[in-house]
Amino acid sequence: MAAAKVPHRFGESPAPAPAPAGSATPVPWRRRLDLWLDSLAYERGLSPRTVSAYRSDLVRLGNWLDRQKGKGEAKDLVAADPAAIAAHLRWLHGQEISPRSVRRAMAAMHGFFRDLVEAGERRDDPVENLAAPRLLRRLPRVLTEDEVERLLAAPDLATPAGVRDKAMLELLYATGLRVSELVGLRLPQIDLKGGFLLAFGKGSKERVVPVGEEAELSLGRYLTELRPKVARGRHDAVFVNLRGAPMTRQGFWKILKAWGVRAGIDRPISPHVLRHSFATHLLEHGADLRAVQAMRGHADIATTEIYTHIHQQRLRGAYDRFHPRA
Repeated sequence: MAAAKVPHRFGESPAPAPAPAGSATPVPWRRRLDLWLDSLAYERGLSPRTVSAYRSDLVRLGNWLDRQKGKGEAKDLVAADPAAIAAHLRWLHGQEISPRSVRRAMAAMHGFFRDLVEAGERRDDPVENLAAPRLLRRLPRVLTEDEVERLLAAPDLATPAGVRDKAMLELLYATGLRVSELVGLRLPQIDLKGGFLLAFGKGSKERVVPVGEEAELSLGRYLTELRPKVARGRHDAVFVNLRGAPMTRQGFWKILKAWGVRAGIDRPISPHVLRHSFATHLLEHGADLRAVQAMRGHADIATTEIYTHIHQQRLRGAYDRFHPRA
């Protein structure tokens, strides 16, 4: 028999429905974690992907600490001490979690505990003096300049899709944008007359990026000949599919792979490979490291310096192949 509704006066909120049988009330550390994660999204502007990753890392830690309570350890996520965090890190190592993922988890822990310290909810950050695992720096995959030329020449400009795809490929290689920045471009962000665009990177940080002449021409043709017919004024997204909806990351990924095959590039290709190629080719032609850092939107120049290693590796290969006394 259905429960009778309880009447309430006008202007009053109805009484909350009783919790379903067997439902669990959120534990305190989860509520505190939610508060911190919300602040990352709304106050610091971190991306949903980063916030989601931090949530997974800290919920895993909180659940692991809860399981230790049955073994005599009574501390939860909010009260965890350095010994408990170190034990959890050893457990992650035993689970064969990659060093990169462990470092990210430690960054999440550090941010959460630092917030607790600033709020006066604990005295110390238990992660502060723990060493993060070392990472082996893998050189990013890049295309040769010849492969890039073949890729950019692949789209069929006699077709609407080819005009659009040519513009996207040229712009990605000309600017080094992230794929999310490329598909997220809006018309007000582009200044073709000035030869610049405004990109919004990680954490919604703005940067101005120059656009090369070839990319300007391809983008200008797309914006004047194709986009108005397809988008029909419904939104201001720069790149659209042939139904007029904004282009998605997945949609562009498929487009790039298809043109890579058409260009005869017989190795994996992705938007990030073009972004890496942009930086590497600039440095190979004498660009300043700081300028490349600014154009790519790197907060730390050490991130950009990895491309100098690619250049050095290529120089060494050329020397070994062609020097008579190598």
